[in-house]
Amino acid sequence: MDRMSYHVYEMLHLAFAPARAATDALLHTIKSPLNPLYHTSLGRSIAASAELFERMTRRYGKPMFGLDTTKVDGVEVEVAEEHVWMKPFCGLLHFKRQFADAAPKQSKLLIVAPMSGHYATLLRGTVEAFLPSHDVYITDWTDARTVPLVEGSFDLDDYIDYLEEMMRFLADDGVPVHTLGVCQASVPLICAVAAMEAASDPAAPESMILMGGPIDTRVNPTAVNKLAEKRGIDWFRRHCIHTVPFPHAGMGRDVYPGFLQLSGFMAMNIERHVTAHVEMFNHLIEGDGDSAEKHRDFYDEYLAVMDLTAEFYLQTVERVFIKHEVPLGLLRHRGELIDLRSIRHTALLTVEGEKDDISGVGQTLAAQDLCSGIPAARKAHHLQVGVGHYGVFNGSRFRREIAPRICAFTREMEQVEA
Repeated sequence: MDRMSYHVYEMLHLAFAPARAATDALLHTIKSPLNPLYHTSLGRSIAASAELFERMTRRYGKPMFGLDTTKVDGVEVEVAEEHVWMKPFCGLLHFKRQFADAAPKQSKLLIVAPMSGHYATLLRGTVEAFLPSHDVYITDWTDARTVPLVEGSFDLDDYIDYLEEMMRFLADDGVPVHTLGVCQASVPLICAVAAMEAASDPAAPESMILMGGPIDTRVNPTAVNKLAEKRGIDWFRRHCIHTVPFPHAGMGRDVYPGFLQLSGFMAMNIERHVTAHVEMFNHLIEGDGDSAEKHRDFYDEYLAVMDLTAEFYLQTVERVFIKHEVPLGLLRHRGELIDLRSIRHTALLTVEGEKDDISGVGQTLAAQDLCSGIPAARKAHHLQVGVGHYGVFNGSRFRREIAPRICAFTREMEQVEA
């Protein structure tokens, strides 16, 4: 029955289509400048109800980054997005800055977005913060339900392979490459760097910045960590894995559906989400368009989710959260043991949030001791007070305190190396 849930979800989505269409038509009719009803309390209440219904039953598509310009050394320059490397499950997206004159000498920054249900656009603020100081690239993960079965599988080994290939691609011209792994992405990133260093690969990056990552979930375990250990991998296999139905291109592929992950996100803070929607309803009735628009922008991003391949999801849960293979030195990549002590050249900065309820304080910091081969002069840690998980890589404190600290670290490591 669990395997049929995805099909039921699709059927319900289609069943609501006529109601969504009717509601959308009603909304446009009510909000017409020629309709005097909209200028009444009753009209605004009807419009607000119609909008909330449409938004709560809609399927949200992949958002756009929308970063068209940035300022470099005080000069505004245009930014163009381009995929410079492609594989079935991921593309490497480059934010190419269009300089009128010669481009300034700046290092490259590979941002490894978490493959955990949301699109890479969740890191829009992260990308924006580093555009003035770095040549920025980001992993643009593909929704697994859009990848045909003929393209094969994608697991944790493939994830690590992808990152190694990207780093070799970026290191081709000799410009220093720094890497930044957010949340779940910290684990495959540190493993990829360890594998490259063990093989004396010259493309190993100048530094890796790990932000709110589950390197050792035995430290200060959160509710998410405790759930994984309590349930066990068989429970996740039975209840979280579903088959992509027709008419998606990936029909027949086993996945962890985005809608299931989103329901988990929402359940963790259900009161906050209910309150936010009630406030949006009130803002719409009161005619407060600015506050309502902020709500729309946030939930357009938050509610846009993607499916993960079953093999990647289950391996991550079992090897990272249940068996703790990374801190215990038991994780293998393509049969070879990953030894974090082999990292000697790549510098390490770990960043945590004081109020992080996803990756508890100390879980990312654990990488400092595990990477014992890195000289002390090339390691640093930053604990940001007053922020939760999302605030580690986005928001005002990230822009004001964390991003400048990261920029200073990358510059310092290049000077130490020189």
